[in-house]
Amino acid sequence: MKNILSKGQLSILIVLGILILDQVIKIEVKTNMLYNESIHITDWFYLRFIENPGMAFGMQIVPKAIQTIARTIFAIAIVWYIVILIKANYKRGYIACVSLILAGAIGNIIDSIFYGVIFSKSTPAEISTFVPIGEGYTSWLHGKVVDMFYFPLFEFNWPSWMPFIGGDNFVFFSPVFNLADAAISCGVIILFLFYMKSLNSSFSLCTRSPYQKK
Repeated sequence: MKNILSKGQLSILIVLGILILDQVIKIEVKTNMLYNESIHITDWFYLRFIENPGMAFGMQIVPKAIQTIARTIFAIAIVWYIVILIKANYKRGYIACVSLILAGAIGNIIDSIFYGVIFSKSTPAEISTFVPIGEGYTSWLHGKVVDMFYFPLFEFNWPSWMPFIGGDNFVFFSPVFNLADAAISCGVIILFLFYMKSLNSSFSLCTRSPYQKK
């Protein structure tokens, strides 16, 4: 049976679908919740509004502007990589996974580039609103990434006799994340679980003709 969508169309659909949903959720959270506000959904799922200046799950290694530029370059490289994969007739599943990673990367890049100049600051006492461009809480490239999904699946206290962590509370899963983070994580995990052969062969593919088949 012939596929309804070409590989290129599938990639575009995945990226646009994730991007639109990611941004709708982020804007809804940012303009309707106080900073650090938490909404109880179930005992293991909360909507908790926080912001972070870094990459996935709040990590930050380099200055914010440099990080945003680096992520933008990385996203452009992934677009180029997907084009090569499509021309080389790689599997649809592999291209879909890379497209998930691209969608997640772009989703958080949008926050970093634009949110600081189009939103007022979110605080525990005041909900953020849209403002005229340039009147936001920071400058271009310095916007904070909006996170909201919190899944404390289970927690316990370490035994008091254990060194360093004795008596401390442990929560799994403690990071607060967004849909873009989830897309990146799912794409990477599926790649490593099911497409290692394709991943390895694609490294050499990038240095030769993109029209040579896998």
